[in-house]
Amino acid sequence: MSINYADRAEEYYKLIGAKKVEEIQNYLDPDVVFISPLATLKGREAVVEATTNFMQALTALTIRGKFCAANQAMIVYNVDIPGVSNNFPGASLLTFRNNMIVDIELFHDTSRFVQEF
Repeated sequence: MSINYADRAEEYYKLIGAKKVEEIQNYLDPDVVFISPLATLKGREAVVEATTNFMQALTALTIRGKFCAANQAMIVYNVDIPGVSNNFPGASLLTFRNNMIVDIELFHDTSRFVQEF
C-alpha cells in the first residue's frame, strides 16, 4: 500500500490550524530542515518551537489545495494573523522519508507584511 503524502501533509497542517503542538511532533523527523523566506531551522525541537510561535499568532488556517509527486507534497493555504494579515496566502513543500517530514520549504510573499504596516 502506497502512502498518500498529500493527505499526510494535509493532516500535519490541519494539526497546526488546530494548534495541536504535541501531535505535530509525531510527523517530524528528528533531523527535519525548515526553510522559509525569513529563516532556516534544523532539528525537530527548533521546528516545533517556531511552529508553536506561528500557531499562537494565527486565528485561522484554511487549506486551499494539496498536491503530491513521489515523496513530496505541496500544501497551499491561507492564514489569518490578527494585526498582521488576513487571508495571507502561502505554500509549503514537504519532503518525506520513512513517512516522516524531513524537509519543509515555505513560500510566501513577505512584501505583504510591509504593505499592511
